[in-house]
Amino acid sequence: MKKLGRVFLVGAGPGDPELLTMKAVRMLGLAQAVVYDRLVSDEVLSLVPNSARKIPVGKAPKSHPVPQERINEILIELAQKGLSVVRLKGGDPSIFGRGSEEAAALHAAGVPIEIAPGITAAQGVAAATGVPLTHRGLATGVRYVTGHCRSDLPLDLDWVGLADPATTLVVYMGVANIAEIAAGLIAHGMPATLPVMAVCNATTKKEARLISQLDGIAAKTAAARLDGPVLFVIGEVVSLYRSCPAEVLSLFPMESAPAESYPFSWLRASVNA
Repeated sequence: MKKLGRVFLVGAGPGDPELLTMKAVRMLGLAQAVVYDRLVSDEVLSLVPNSARKIPVGKAPKSHPVPQERINEILIELAQKGLSVVRLKGGDPSIFGRGSEEAAALHAAGVPIEIAPGITAAQGVAAATGVPLTHRGLATGVRYVTGHCRSDLPLDLDWVGLADPATTLVVYMGVANIAEIAAGLIAHGMPATLPVMAVCNATTKKEARLISQLDGIAAKTAAARLDGPVLFVIGEVVSLYRSCPAEVLSLFPMESAPAESYPFSWLRASVNA
């Protein structure tokens, strides 16, 4: 009887391979099969061992070619073949990543799992832009919310709780519904002039940033036609952003690390050893 394999649930972070944890790098180095999402960057995927099988299962808005139930089955089937499997997910597996659903399915099938947390997009955006998620005198807390519901159902958010101007609100996957989200927050007491930052393709060389205020963010986002995943940071902390004048779309291409530079080459050598 073939020995049962194992599954590593690995957070790939928001895109920059240097934001991977050492634990994630170790797990990638053990991979015989990698099941990965659409939002995992090419730079991170390039760190997958050359010998490992790559299986894309990514979802896009209103497009789920591989249903979640089938992803769960794929992970179980690969582990039952005795393979070491990496389930590679953008950001952190436990933050809007369905990692808990996959972990539950694997536990039920008796498959051993181990989790490597990842830098979630909100943390990546804070580091890349210099906008903190909390700041004394401006924000005493931070909340993460998803900007869309399962199966594209109507939004059902805690508008009263979310409209607290003393709490930084971070909206994931909210481009399609940002007009509704902004209107709902304003209707429940959040100031229309509250600053908002939209960041597309955070921490990658395609990163773009847009600064506006709550009552104008939907129109400016639509006009900018941001191409890629967008994260919205809503709150007074955005006033600390000083890299460019407000209400201007700016592109900030990141310098790609040379192949021979540290630590990128070290990461590549570690997983392909």
